[in-house]
Amino acid sequence: MSNNCVLRVDITLDESNLEEGALKLLSIVRPEWNQEQIKFKVFTAGISDNKLIGGYLPKDKSDMVLVRIYGKKTEHLIDREAEIRTLVLLHQAGCGSKLYARCNNGLCYEYLPGVVLDPRTVREERIYKLVIKEMIKMHSIKAQDGAVTSPCLFRLIDEWLSILPEKFEDEEKQQRYMRTMPSHDQLRKEVSDLKSALTCLEMPIVFCHNDNLLANIIFNEQKGKVSFIDYEYAAFNYQAFDIANHFCEFAGVEEVDYNLYPKKGFQMKWLREFLTAQNTANGVEEEVTERDVETLYVKVNKFALASHMFWGIYALMQSHHPTVDFDFLEYSKLRLDEYLRRKDAFLALTLPK
Repeated sequence: MSNNCVLRVDITLDESNLEEGALKLLSIVRPEWNQEQIKFKVFTAGISDNKLIGGYLPKDKSDMVLVRIYGKKTEHLIDREAEIRTLVLLHQAGCGSKLYARCNNGLCYEYLPGVVLDPRTVREERIYKLVIKEMIKMHSIKAQDGAVTSPCLFRLIDEWLSILPEKFEDEEKQQRYMRTMPSHDQLRKEVSDLKSALTCLEMPIVFCHNDNLLANIIFNEQKGKVSFIDYEYAAFNYQAFDIANHFCEFAGVEEVDYNLYPKKGFQMKWLREFLTAQNTANGVEEEVTERDVETLYVKVNKFALASHMFWGIYALMQSHHPTVDFDFLEYSKLRLDEYLRRKDAFLALTLPK
């Protein structure tokens, strides 16, 4: 199914009056609904530049339709045409919401009921096994003809660095940046060194979510299922990055605590389950060895550095033109500080012989 098969509606959503635009879209994708009975729920929270609203009839809240308006100036960070292709591909593979329609500056798609994970539930064995199952299903998605299958990690980092403004328009913010954060040249040097350290590792290139923070993982207890949402950054990437990024997100976003980054004991248990489930999904009967788990542990923790660098530079980009009430510069500092704090220990990890 191509982008051309997705219903396109010539509507431009107004973020100051999102309900009006949502009603117009709902009249097309849910023509049987009585417009006067439609209720709305606003979902937007956290650091996302996107505004999200759900429309539903009171008699059946589970049949909600979501309308998302893109954040301003996000087109230089996100390829929206690629995002549409990704959403269609994911739904065909049984991962993610059905896409009902697209408009000039947003999307209309299926609501997935459930609750987002938190630092406690993400560690529960019954739940993290479901996370692993969904991740493996996503990682098994094959590329469409003509799709880019090279890892997106350093390509995106290089693109973002190339368009990163040299200085902030706000002088106070510029002084704060110069006082507390690495220069552009220092960042480029760190990225170059990190690329040399990571790209020599043998690691599968698979279809990754790339942004699997806790708020992007929905647990439906009734169905005993976990679903991932918000696939804006999904693309082919190093498998170890997707796992490492998930572990980094145990720390949270709005109140970051890197003491919550999982210790080796938890990681080894999680990674053993991942490798075992992956073998089962692929019809491989070989038993997972301690060496297999240790090997993945080393690679994942090295790629945790890439996660910090990736989102540190992303947040630095966003800090130049924030559209939500979130201190992107402080978040960038947190990620880059954690990169530097962990760098020596993680790069010193050695693969088992």
